[in-house]
Amino acid sequence: MNQERLIIIGGDAAGMSAASRVRKLKPDMELLVFERSGFVSYAACGMPYLISNKVKSAGDLVIYDARFFKEKRGIDVFLHHEVRKILPQEKRVLIHNEDTGEEKEYSYDRLLIATGARPLIPPIKGLNLKGVFTLRLLEEGKAIKEYILNKSPKKGIILGGGYIGMEMAEAFTEMGIAVTVVEKMPCILGTMDDEVTQIIEDELKRNNVTLIKSKAIVEFAGNDNYVSKAILDDGESLDASIVLIGAGIRPNSEIAGSAGIELEKGAIKVNKKMETNISGIYAAGDCAEAYHLILRRNTYIPLGTTANKQGRVAAENIAGKDVVFPGIVGTSVFKVFALEVGRTGITARDAQNEGIDFITKVIDHISRAHYYPGYSQIRIKLVANKKTGILLGAQMVGKEGISQRINVFATAITAKMNVHEIGNLDLGYAPPFSPVFDPILISAEELQKDIIN
Repeated sequence: MNQERLIIIGGDAAGMSAASRVRKLKPDMELLVFERSGFVSYAACGMPYLISNKVKSAGDLVIYDARFFKEKRGIDVFLHHEVRKILPQEKRVLIHNEDTGEEKEYSYDRLLIATGARPLIPPIKGLNLKGVFTLRLLEEGKAIKEYILNKSPKKGIILGGGYIGMEMAEAFTEMGIAVTVVEKMPCILGTMDDEVTQIIEDELKRNNVTLIKSKAIVEFAGNDNYVSKAILDDGESLDASIVLIGAGIRPNSEIAGSAGIELEKGAIKVNKKMETNISGIYAAGDCAEAYHLILRRNTYIPLGTTANKQGRVAAENIAGKDVVFPGIVGTSVFKVFALEVGRTGITARDAQNEGIDFITKVIDHISRAHYYPGYSQIRIKLVANKKTGILLGAQMVGKEGISQRINVFATAITAKMNVHEIGNLDLGYAPPFSPVFDPILISAEELQKDIIN
């Protein structure tokens, strides 16, 4: 009897989580992982801290290398190997070895597509100039760090005011670079509401970051093939000796679409078992959709936590189990200078677009007991169903205690709790960590007063 073979395209969060789980469940299955970059299983979210020198070496971000997977788990990992084509009828894939130029076909019994995502690159002239970077792969993080160390850039431009733009504004500033963030939309952080983003904008200004909104970069100009200026759509010219393109990401799904696999707005369409429309082919991670518990449909919210869980669900089903992905509520946190920022569920803007009858409340409260040194203000915005009071979303910003508090709200949303129930939660209390009535309880109680009974 021939050994069953699983081929995994992509060796980061979803791909290696799946490979490790399949190995445990099906020790006799042959596992081949093809990764086009030079690294697998690394902490991409740590790259801003590598660039700011909080993390000293790129190797510190690598969780396990290809040799570990081969020697300890019996998983064959092929680095610098790009899958060029999927042939579903023949159950084969065409692989390009980027080191040798050789192309070879491999057969499979099961296939997992975990190709991740890539940066969205706007159509701007001069993108090929040295000093213009994207940040998605570990190689790119290493290249940015080396460029800063070797060239000592003094003025940096970040295109895009999303999560990566905020984290990199801090990283560049800490490396002595004067930062300008250019966001073509009228607001930064499109996944959050204005009451929260205004506090973040104020923090950027306090740290001498220039923020330009409602304008777009149309061209990069340079001297001796190095970037030196960015030209805006109104003709304004900005000096720049380093540029980061942080305009968002898009799923790497073209190879799937070319094979007849269904896509939805560019992401690979999957069911709750992570199966595509073609039998025996699965997809997980930043290339695929995820089921949203509030919207009750698949959506595209690429996060590393989701990728790891989806990879495990795909693996369980590949191994013959019957497991479904439970869904997401879109929880995320990040840090920008002295602020911690978190969000979960949907925003007021989302609720309005979905036609939901909703109500919101914004409160400011202290992070610790008022008499304990070091307390600071936390702002919370809640979104709830106007009639039932069921919590739909939460956003938070402050100098401490944000990440764990937003996790409480994420749990409450997943459990479909209403704000009255949240306001009565038995939360831990001690003066160094919280006032006796935690900001979570205060925000829920204040919103409860406006709920229609």
